[in-house]
Amino acid sequence: MTRPIRVVVAPDSFGGALDSVGVAEAIAAGWIRARPGDDVVKAPMADGGEGTLAALAVALGDGARRHTTATIDPLGRPVEADWLELDDGDAFIEMAAASGLARLAPGERTPDAARRASTRGTGELVRAALDAGAERITLGLGGSATTDGGSGLLTALGLRLLDGDGRDLEPGGAALGELAEVRDQGIDLRLGKVRITIASDVTNPLTGPMGAAATYGPQKGADDAAVEELDAALVAWGSAIERTRGKFVADIPGAGAAGGTTAGLLAFTTAQVRPGVEVVAELIGLGDALESADLVITGEGRADEQTLSGKAAMGVARLARSRSAPAILLCGALGPGAAALDASGAFAVVQPIGDRPMTLEESVADTERLLANAAERLARVLEVGAILAEPPG
Repeated sequence: MTRPIRVVVAPDSFGGALDSVGVAEAIAAGWIRARPGDDVVKAPMADGGEGTLAALAVALGDGARRHTTATIDPLGRPVEADWLELDDGDAFIEMAAASGLARLAPGERTPDAARRASTRGTGELVRAALDAGAERITLGLGGSATTDGGSGLLTALGLRLLDGDGRDLEPGGAALGELAEVRDQGIDLRLGKVRITIASDVTNPLTGPMGAAATYGPQKGADDAAVEELDAALVAWGSAIERTRGKFVADIPGAGAAGGTTAGLLAFTTAQVRPGVEVVAELIGLGDALESADLVITGEGRADEQTLSGKAAMGVARLARSRSAPAILLCGALGPGAAALDASGAFAVVQPIGDRPMTLEESVADTERLLANAAERLARVLEVGAILAEPPG
């Protein structure tokens, strides 16, 4: 066998099949089958959305303490959700944990649910982190079931939203269409002191053809009528924010993330938005792990032209390039525009993991084996290449 090398395995999740922790485990296991002498470092990645909490918990080990909090799901039903207490007063909250689309069964993703879905459950997690003494909170957006502009999150922390008769609004984005008055006098004072980082790569504004309702509402169950109603409600929310806080947040790039949650946070807290991939990479210390890497393997469920627009795999590739380590991308499938990945030069190899013709359902069910076998094949190819590169002797 050729000399041992250091391989850093830093994949994103394969949506619907394996989270990033499972993907990293499978890739590492396959690689070691072929090259057991290599130093294989597992650094599961995410972009701040669903699956980020699990990736951080594994990467940080004893430096991340998992807390389980009683809260509610997007439709107000009691659930328990986890958040992470990190070292030095930091906390990480994954919005999808309480307010995620995965909390709703496919049959529950209806126009009515899209209108009523609330981020209040995430607000309860923020309050739990504040009660635990958090001085800095990172909120990972992505995978939400909500289009309420973050109003539910904020009402959980003391904001009051009233209709024309002085009654508190019902939960959900559609109710914002009846918003007449915002009372922020009772909002948790700790929000003015805690430093909140929003981890998100979304650039959509709050409203309009590219806004939260139009872009993401349909995948949350909204039909055309619900999309129109929710967009109008978010317009009313943006106007109310401007009247109350003197801030015009609707057109800020990214204000539409997680159903407009970013807009609400920018209006009523000192939150700042940062690219999710950068935030996660810093939290897990990916840059340090890559310092002595000979090779980096990342992965995602589908590789396409969107991969180049800030997804986790691209973030890993950029960090690898800055440290002169080649990056390999394993993917479940190639999508439209995938040829741009080769042209970009970001990845030394882009390799689908399939080993025979199969349906999407078959591929998803067999992802762990396919990943391990694909990694093993790559390792054996590397071994052959290294042998051929050796001078004849």
